[in-house]
Amino acid sequence: MVAHGTIAFDTLTTSDQVNTGTEKSLDTSYLLNGSLKSWLNMNGQSTIALNDSFNIASIADNGTGSYGATVSNAMSNTYYVAAGEHSSNGSFSANYRIIPSTTTHMVFFTQAGNAVEDAQTITVMQGGDLA
Repeated sequence: MVAHGTIAFDTLTTSDQVNTGTEKSLDTSYLLNGSLKSWLNMNGQSTIALNDSFNIASIADNGTGSYGATVSNAMSNTYYVAAGEHSSNGSFSANYRIIPSTTTHMVFFTQAGNAVEDAQTITVMQGGDLA
């Protein structure tokens, strides 16, 4: 038998028997509006590759120190927040620039003196409204 219908709820509730034995709840609007919409952790040297990700369809190497990431589910506008970091030779740097679009965010990494270089590890996260 095939059933079609809609489940509507404002709060998710679960019991946390293992840790506290008490019931936990979460407003579903927080799930929609308050959580990250995409994130990635990738290798940026030689052949680039995703180490792990969420809502990332593909990545691109656009040249030395320049990378692109395409999200699987588009953002509703370009007024979202994005943050990232990269490491090279064991040291971390926050010198980067993210150019937002609804489907792709470009990430450029620089080192001291604006010398662009490929990064060993790149992490980027994005929050906002999905389309």
